[in-house]
Amino acid sequence: MNLTAQKQIAAKILKVGVNRVKFDPESLDRISEAITRESIRNLIKSGVIWAEPIKGISRARVRARAGKRQNVGSRKGAKGARQGKKRRWVIKVRALRRYLKLAKERGEISGDLFDKLYTHIKGGRIKTLKQLKEVIKQEGKIGE
Repeated sequence: MNLTAQKQIAAKILKVGVNRVKFDPESLDRISEAITRESIRNLIKSGVIWAEPIKGISRARVRARAGKRQNVGSRKGAKGARQGKKRRWVIKVRALRRYLKLAKERGEISGDLFDKLYTHIKGGRIKTLKQLKEVIKQEGKIGE
């Protein structure tokens, strides 16, 4: 039983490709008798003929590789091309400010010292977390 004509008509009615058109295996006799667009339309309404949903493409493999190939040998472009100066500065300053806030909450530094060190960070006088910890240690001893 050749149902290619019915499949093509159904594909045009459903506005999908021929491969997405599916038939109910128990109703193949009714489908073979349907030769007009109207009869095919009636079979679609009754659920004997339908269009399969689009499958789509899985992005899982791409997502799994997202963090890979970033080591030294794979890098192309200068340091500034991979991450801009401003972005690097923002990340660094946020880390320093976060630590400074934590030190104030713990009671390691006073509010006045907090304000002083905050401006030092903003001005670029304190550049690393290690330097900030050393300054806090020194200022803490002087305060005692």
